[in-house]
Amino acid sequence: MSAFRRGGQESRGGAGLPSTIRLLSYNIQMGVDTTSYRDYFTQGWKHLLPHRARMRNLNRIAALLHGFDMVSLQEVDAGSLRSGFVDITEYLAHRAAFPHWYRQINRNIGPIARHSNGFLSRFPAAEVSHYKLPAAPGRGAMVIRFGSHRQAFTLCCAHLALGRRGRERQLAFLSEVLADYPHLVVMGDLNADCRAPEIRRFIIRTGLHEPACDQPTFPSWRPVRKIDHILVSESLTTVESKVLDYSFSDHLPVQLTLALPESARAGEPGPTVAADRAVENAV
Repeated sequence: MSAFRRGGQESRGGAGLPSTIRLLSYNIQMGVDTTSYRDYFTQGWKHLLPHRARMRNLNRIAALLHGFDMVSLQEVDAGSLRSGFVDITEYLAHRAAFPHWYRQINRNIGPIARHSNGFLSRFPAAEVSHYKLPAAPGRGAMVIRFGSHRQAFTLCCAHLALGRRGRERQLAFLSEVLADYPHLVVMGDLNADCRAPEIRRFIIRTGLHEPACDQPTFPSWRPVRKIDHILVSESLTTVESKVLDYSFSDHLPVQLTLALPESARAGEPGPTVAADRAVENAV
């Protein structure tokens, strides 16, 4: 089984998974601790410049992440001026003791900002694919597979557009990308309630469902909207699903505990399907 490198961590594909895994999806807003709408104006500079409070808040976030097996992160930076040239995905992986981490840079403004998605895992992935999403610049999705066989457990981590039309195009695109994965989880900031028409159409196309549709995640200080999601295949058993009251961002994190069938857990010997490949789309 060949080794390959991604995100600074060498790992081997095809490892088996445990019968139960704990997932978390969290838009961490670059480590900025927002507690009211006023903070968007009075502390907006924190999105552009480094500051000590960011690192203290990231350490608090890392303490939360430590209790999970796989974590999808949105609104992270891959190492630029505003983050003090710290790759936030890598920093949280080391701080929370995750041996495997992967990131996707969706908008690179050189030394000023490197907008990214991140993924942390206790287990090595067999395949990590990056997709640029249509309709809105700087939006992307990662598809992570834990095995090279068709039944392998697969996650899609995404951050969708603010506009409805953009989300419709992005979800239509993802429904085609994810059509052949029987044991699937889609997690991330989808920027729409699970009852929104574009989310409902995506659920119908993919056969997924939302275990915690009635639990809002935004804004963190007075949540009224459910825009952060973990959607799962019917083949996967939900043990627990809830939104956590950890307001280290303007979003609340979503937690899900899953029981995996044996067919999804099994690793498969042999070469991996791909090594952290980037997929270029015509958008």
